[in-house]
Amino acid sequence: MTEPVRWGILSTALINTKVLRGAALTPDVSVVAVGSRDADRSQQFASQWGIPRAYGSYDELLADPDVEAVYIPLPNSMHHTWTMRSLEAGKHVLCEKPYTRHAADVSAAFDKAAQSGLVLSEAFMFRYHPHIQALVQLVGSGHLGRLRLISGAFSGHTDNPGDVRLDPELDGGSLMDVGAYPLSASRLLAGEPIAVTAQQVTGATGVDVSFAATLRFDDDVLAHFDSGFHLADRSYLEVVGSEGRVEVSDPWHGTQPALTVTMRGAESVRTEIEPANPYQLELEELGRAVRGEPNQLLGRADAEGQARAIEALYRAAESGGTVPIGDK
Repeated sequence: MTEPVRWGILSTALINTKVLRGAALTPDVSVVAVGSRDADRSQQFASQWGIPRAYGSYDELLADPDVEAVYIPLPNSMHHTWTMRSLEAGKHVLCEKPYTRHAADVSAAFDKAAQSGLVLSEAFMFRYHPHIQALVQLVGSGHLGRLRLISGAFSGHTDNPGDVRLDPELDGGSLMDVGAYPLSASRLLAGEPIAVTAQQVTGATGVDVSFAATLRFDDDVLAHFDSGFHLADRSYLEVVGSEGRVEVSDPWHGTQPALTVTMRGAESVRTEIEPANPYQLELEELGRAVRGEPNQLLGRADAEGQARAIEALYRAAESGGTVPIGDK
């Protein structure tokens, strides 16, 4: 890349620490500004991370002509509003996952990005990690035989009443947070689901604190996953074919990446994958897209498919029935 992309960050959210550590690993990223609704908090954050400019509002940051792209780690319910305002300000956008639970909003955002000649992507950083890339190649090679089943889980414990993930007004819930990962992985490997069923347990605030889903894909492929906020820490992904299966070590963060393949009638073989920072890789891919270079950035079709699946899963959990998904 000829010059680094100049980034601004909307908010001082905790996830920024992971993104900034990834940004520090690459010369292709320059974080030049941070914005917060609290000017003192913004300045403190900027000083802590060596960011040149701090703004006391998101709009002030978007008015900075030196900012080319923005990262949006705001609560889920604010993603679409601030993505659209960022695009209107002429900024490329990396929006934290999931973009939204409303597929129509995804379409509107990508329409706006296309009309403005800007890059927009949903921030599923795990998809860029080498061990997930290796998994995709393994499944696609046919080594495991025909794909039959995908099983995943992502859970942890939170009961802090101030946690935005527990706030229904901010589109909280375990599916919208950790459950989005195994859903995304299932779609990556099997395509778009054609029907879903689901069950949820809602907590005191009204959001799902436990969610379990089953998805059906073309070619008789099934997937099931669960997510939760009142469960022990779990990070799991298994892919099963007609001839073998593969377990993915630490699928969602890749801090100890490995693939363990077990074929019928054979012993398991574990392959260690070189560690990498998925946030760095994600930022580099968006930078290549901004500069018009070849890239593997997540785009419109994937974001729309994710939102359609989330919509259908919530309808299934509320109705207790099977929900078909329309044209893919």
